[in-house]
Amino acid sequence: MRISVIRPAELGPAEISAWRGMQCSTSHLDNPFLSPDFTIAMGEVRPEARVAVISESGGPVGFFPFELHGGGVSAALGGWVSLSQGVVHRPGAEFDSDALLRACGLSVWEFGCLVDHQPWFEPFETLRQEAVVLDFADGYHAFLDELRGRSPKFLKSTLYKERKLSRDVGEVTAEFAVDDPESFRLLRRWKSAQYQRMGRADRFGKAWVVELVERLHAVDTDDFAGPLSMLYADGRPVAGHFGLRTGTTMIGWFPAYDPEYARYSPGLIQHLRMVESAAKLGITSLDLGISNGSEYKDALCSRTVPVTEGIVRRRSMGAAAHWLRTEPVRRVRRFILDSPVLYGAADRAMKRYGRLRTGRKSR
Repeated sequence: MRISVIRPAELGPAEISAWRGMQCSTSHLDNPFLSPDFTIAMGEVRPEARVAVISESGGPVGFFPFELHGGGVSAALGGWVSLSQGVVHRPGAEFDSDALLRACGLSVWEFGCLVDHQPWFEPFETLRQEAVVLDFADGYHAFLDELRGRSPKFLKSTLYKERKLSRDVGEVTAEFAVDDPESFRLLRRWKSAQYQRMGRADRFGKAWVVELVERLHAVDTDDFAGPLSMLYADGRPVAGHFGLRTGTTMIGWFPAYDPEYARYSPGLIQHLRMVESAAKLGITSLDLGISNGSEYKDALCSRTVPVTEGIVRRRSMGAAAHWLRTEPVRRVRRFILDSPVLYGAADRAMKRYGRLRTGRKSR
């Protein structure tokens, strides 16, 4: 087995074709964040991006994207924004984590949303959570029937609010793939304001994230695209979502709405309309990410899939120094996440901070 580390831009057509073939042949790897398109776009905005090409005599058997942080420390590529991470590999391929990191010149690899079925990293998992998946392989109406059985009050309330929005404001319409820069900027403003209200770090406060999503939004092929979905009432935008898709799988990434219309729950309406449009295009599932107690995700959920976070460390001085720097903070965070009372208190404190910060900015 040979392992060579290259920049994403150095991937050739044969390697990209092999990468796509691995995704198509393994269902849990059919994920846009694991696509060569996402890796190449990350390489265009982050000079630290690398890909380990794992080959045998017959050609590539795996691809391991990562991001260099210096001193032999690395992390999942785009870990601050990526919702799926891991090695893309040929069915049946086996790897040794220590040998992989050693060949890449690494002593540490951190991951935050590792996909399932990566046994070489399982000993290093520190937190296991469940991501919410909506299945609509049988079409939108079959999905609605199942949702009506699972969450009748949720569906009834959402459909009622859609009718009320139509009566109060005007006809409700939706578009799945909007090619309009101003609409994209509007969605990002909504999302930035939401981050501030919640006391969270604004993803769009980073120039490289803005450049990344703009590059991904410009991609539209059968294998990969970054569709911007928008919901309108009387022609005016009230909610939207920017995510990524392969030919069959879509990932929820940046949903947002105009707070002026919050009483109509336009984000929920938009999600249903988005599923309807996606199903018509042959997309069969939508991954909404980790629930974290989100009522709307739990209501929409068809099934869950595990995602994990953790740190792979080789036996080295660099890895030991990294452990000393990061482990105390990680243990405190894990303690809070494992305690519903502490997690709820922390969440409320962040939202209070967000309201105070938003109030200061508005004055």
